[in-house]
Amino acid sequence: MTTPIFRRILTHYAIGRRKLHTTVGLSCFYRPDPKSGYKTMYYNLPAQKNWTIFGRISDGYYQLKRELGIWVEEIKEKLRNDPILVYTPNEVDVVWEFNGDPSSLDQWILTCDSDYDEGFSTATLEMSSTGTGIFSGTLSTQLPKDGKIKHAGYCNITTKPKEKSFRRTIHHDWSRYTHVVLRVRGDGRTYGLNIGNKSFYDLTWNDLYHYPFYTRGGPYWQLIRIPFSKFVFSSRGRIQDDQNELMLHEVSNLGITVADDVNGNFRLEIAYVGLESDHLHTEVCAYENYNVTGIRF
Repeated sequence: MTTPIFRRILTHYAIGRRKLHTTVGLSCFYRPDPKSGYKTMYYNLPAQKNWTIFGRISDGYYQLKRELGIWVEEIKEKLRNDPILVYTPNEVDVVWEFNGDPSSLDQWILTCDSDYDEGFSTATLEMSSTGTGIFSGTLSTQLPKDGKIKHAGYCNITTKPKEKSFRRTIHHDWSRYTHVVLRVRGDGRTYGLNIGNKSFYDLTWNDLYHYPFYTRGGPYWQLIRIPFSKFVFSSRGRIQDDQNELMLHEVSNLGITVADDVNGNFRLEIAYVGLESDHLHTEVCAYENYNVTGIRF
């Protein structure tokens, strides 16, 4: 085979190149921007540091050293742990737990309407004397006198995005599970459980899946078990006509919200949030999917 013919084959055909692979993705540190270049808006700008060139080099060195240490631990954990092949029924795999460690509070983000000047509700997330997490505060439906806000009164805690070394965001893969399980002790109020999927562009940033859970109140703990197929799809807080199943292989976060339009104090004590696999539960989506193609509203 002559050299020109050999060069033409290499140019037009993928010979010697890795074009097909069966793994989830190639191992690399690069991750595309999920907002495709959109700027991140801050309500409170981070503090600016006037560093010298040597200060920047020193800080970059310590950051690189810390991230490399995390990366080494990830490799060790991957080599040490075997993948789960059999999911035992009625066995709860705990994902988030308040086990008396104050650092477990850092896994959650606390927000309420007063943080954005959209209401007067207040909330806290703290550790109890027994080592559980307490989500408490005061819910207020009073509207600010700005003529813009029409509805107020919510408090929320949401898990932080899961990250690997070098600030790489990854998603939870819950495709082998069928239920989410919470061990809580409430005050008789109704709370909402929210699950977010991986979002693309600004059209899906506000898409969430919701389902309410009811607390009994009193001194006794209760175990709440919710199938993923019961979660309702909504966007910007409005339930959508076109319902679809929850993409369990790309779960980004989980949150708990109180917004039941009842003014007053609330208190929810949380022990853990886990997952359960039930092979007898085969339902994918509990709601009807209407074909609205060609229908003009």
